[in-house]
Amino acid sequence: MSHEKSNGRIMIIQLPQDFKALKGLASDVRLKILEILRKGDRNVNEITQEMGLPQSTIATNIMLLEDARLIETRSLKAFKGTQKICASLYDEFIIEFTEPKALNDAIEVEMPIGLFIEYKVSPPCGMCSTEKIIGYLDTPASFLEPERVKAGLLWFEKGYVVYQFPNNALYQEKPVRKLEVTAELSSETPGTNPHWRSDITLWVNGVEIGTWISPGDFGDKRGTYTPEWWKLEGSQYGLNKVWSINDDGSYIDGVQVSQVTVADLKLSEHHSIKVRLGIKEDAQNVGGMNIFGRGFGNYDQDIVLRLYL
Repeated sequence: MSHEKSNGRIMIIQLPQDFKALKGLASDVRLKILEILRKGDRNVNEITQEMGLPQSTIATNIMLLEDARLIETRSLKAFKGTQKICASLYDEFIIEFTEPKALNDAIEVEMPIGLFIEYKVSPPCGMCSTEKIIGYLDTPASFLEPERVKAGLLWFEKGYVVYQFPNNALYQEKPVRKLEVTAELSSETPGTNPHWRSDITLWVNGVEIGTWISPGDFGDKRGTYTPEWWKLEGSQYGLNKVWSINDDGSYIDGVQVSQVTVADLKLSEHHSIKVRLGIKEDAQNVGGMNIFGRGFGNYDQDIVLRLYL
């Protein structure tokens, strides 16, 4: 499917799976909040003053927008206590009815984040399960530990990890028209820093798809699924990012990032699909990477590959 170019970020709302996002837009108050945030980040007090509504009303609607993944929030120190900063994630919304509606229209495989087949990492680096640290902190050799299959969080400053997915599309009669890779990611720095930028790149079958600039390493609040034993000073959650490749090009969250098409991946020539996530050696922002899997972060998922037929 082709879309006109936009100056901003586009969210493609696919029904019925994105009904929560559509519901988040179904409110005059929330639409006004989104309109304000398109002009720039605001804290709750600023939004309250601009809209002239009770702060409790604004806070409730911000929570609903965040739950629908239409905005993101972070906490910053203020003169007294902390303030919640709100940022819009999208500038345009497209409701799409032509995507597959049932799971049998797509092939989905969820890969544990510790089940990589190749890696190259540099400290600070490490892995942990929902119960404990795996191996030794800041020791790349610990990425060889058999317990890595239980990892719920892994991190490194430079390098990459490679995952090998089965190409189950070979056993279907229909060609692949779109490939998606979904992962919860953030930057990585000792402690946390909401303004620590990092250029995170995805490759599929050795083809560079596109780079997402992570805005930071988030630790303002505990991740929804992050276990209690994990220190609050550590990375708590990431942002759920979707790379998609179709006949028109490659996109991150609906914004085109390259001209690579699904045909360029030569899927019919491979019995597996290799997905590589990492930091390029010549990246402008070398801010590391956290990958959140099941039991950590805000989404309770590992790395998901979808093939739409």
